[in-house]
Amino acid sequence: MQELTDADFGKFISGAKPAVVDFWAPWCGPCRFASPIFDELSKEFSGKMDFAKMNIDDNSETPTKFGVFSIPTFLIFKSGELVGEIHGAMQKPEFREKLKEFI
Repeated sequence: MQELTDADFGKFISGAKPAVVDFWAPWCGPCRFASPIFDELSKEFSGKMDFAKMNIDDNSETPTKFGVFSIPTFLIFKSGELVGEIHGAMQKPEFREKLKEFI
């Protein structure tokens, strides 16, 4: 799983495939719940969607730019444009269905 920084975020979201970024922090309980589900879904959607994570404690510019005020927040991009947001941790089947909308 790729860990993004403020410096490489723009390049990642500008790829040919839809891209989803998990904004998280190590101290966040719901983030720890969502992390293995996010990792599993990245394998399921391999080749259809790119997945990455951004630690908001280490990178503040990007979360501020996109108005990430609570975590976990998952932002979905197509060709560099924000096309969707998913807020909070959820069970894998629900998360899967939400991501399918962006493929």
